[in-house]
Amino acid sequence: MAENVTLARPYAEAAYQLAKAGNALAAWSDLLSRLSAVAVRPEMEECIGNPSLSPAQLTQLCLEVIAADAKSGLSADQQNFVRVLAESDRLIVLPEIAELFNDLKHGHEGVKDAEISSAFALDDATLKTLVADLERKFECKIQATVKVDAELIGGVRIAVGDEVIDASVRGKLAAMAIALKN
Repeated sequence: MAENVTLARPYAEAAYQLAKAGNALAAWSDLLSRLSAVAVRPEMEECIGNPSLSPAQLTQLCLEVIAADAKSGLSADQQNFVRVLAESDRLIVLPEIAELFNDLKHGHEGVKDAEISSAFALDDATLKTLVADLERKFECKIQATVKVDAELIGGVRIAVGDEVIDASVRGKLAAMAIALKN
């Protein structure tokens, strides 16, 4: 939802600034992913929506759940961030915060996300070649997410940011249909 993204943006930017200042982008990214996974669980959504739980109780609950699977303890800034989210009633937008944070992190690191849809599963060698070609084209590091979409009939469809490269049979057939109509 656009509203959630609007609510999440200042928190993602604040987390990014804290992480960058502490030279801990990876640790914050990991924390936000784990918090996001916890926040979308039905049990946690029920707790977040429960008016009888205080922000302090929600903070403690989140920290305990995260600490249970954490390899190391959370920093004071990270604990404070969770407390601020609970007090501001923003725990529910953690997935959007995590996504926006990672966008900022990738921008800082010169990494772009690429969504590759293929009609068939890509083997490792083909994927590596495709990613290398995309890195040359976009002049940055590419983090690829691959999904199989049989509706493409053949070929691939690649989305990097706002740019889409449609080299699928379905896309070419659609372009030919438009050309024939004109």
